[in-house]
Amino acid sequence: MITVFGTAAATTRTLLAALRAKPPGGPGRWERENHAGRTVELYAGPAVVVGAALGAGLAHRGAGFAVLAAGACGAYDDIAGAGDPRRGFRAHLGALRDGEVTSGAVKLFGISAAGLMAGALLKERPLDRLLAGVVIAGSAHFVNLVDVRPGRAAGAVLALGAPGLLRGGRAGLLAAAATGAAAAVLPDDLGERAMIGDTGAHALGAALGTAVVAGNGRAGLLAHAVALVAATVCGERVSAVARAGRRPRPTRPSAPARASRAPQHLHPSAPGPHGSHEGPPSPDDPA
Repeated sequence: MITVFGTAAATTRTLLAALRAKPPGGPGRWERENHAGRTVELYAGPAVVVGAALGAGLAHRGAGFAVLAAGACGAYDDIAGAGDPRRGFRAHLGALRDGEVTSGAVKLFGISAAGLMAGALLKERPLDRLLAGVVIAGSAHFVNLVDVRPGRAAGAVLALGAPGLLRGGRAGLLAAAATGAAAAVLPDDLGERAMIGDTGAHALGAALGTAVVAGNGRAGLLAHAVALVAATVCGERVSAVARAGRRPRPTRPSAPARASRAPQHLHPSAPGPHGSHEGPPSPDDPA
């Protein structure tokens, strides 16, 4: 397990450094503005895909394939759908009904197909294979839903994947692949130096999904599948919860500030009543 975790983490960090040193096509092609208007790098996405896929592949080839496929579908949407304001599977399916094939629809069906293929390789019975496919694709989509602020996606994978590290066997190894890649990119993501995008979010989610599949029987698969389908249906709410951040704690104003706000007709020279004010809005506050 340590080997898989280390492989995923080291591969992610190494590729991230290599892309940063010699970005294909020049640095400008790998930059984007985040939610706060800051310029961030996109190298972390491909680095996460390769790191997580390599780690997952050490545990099971089918799992490694699912991670690669999910990352590739996410990369396609990052590039082809960069200017498309439509979000959520409902919008993309609605466009499909009107005869338009969006990048989001390609991603949706591509990740679903990859999940079903990986599920067929990880499980033996037909129903279990179907449920496994739903869990893998649903996990990939869920992690992308929470990737709305720095560190949210990688942090979610670490939090949800950590219990899996306590398991033995294939489930533990796959959890190590997901958490290893997430841990490697988290500092840059939180520091708003890098963005994993759909590319990295879907790859991390798929890796996490394969760990869930490997560690659960039919009852567990069914429970996870139901929860993930519900999260997908309520995608806007899930993203809103992930987007919400804690406001800064109120700070006590200085004595001069309190004095300036004191009721002068009551206490012309004494400090005013105790009070507090909030600092400037956090960049993570919802708009």
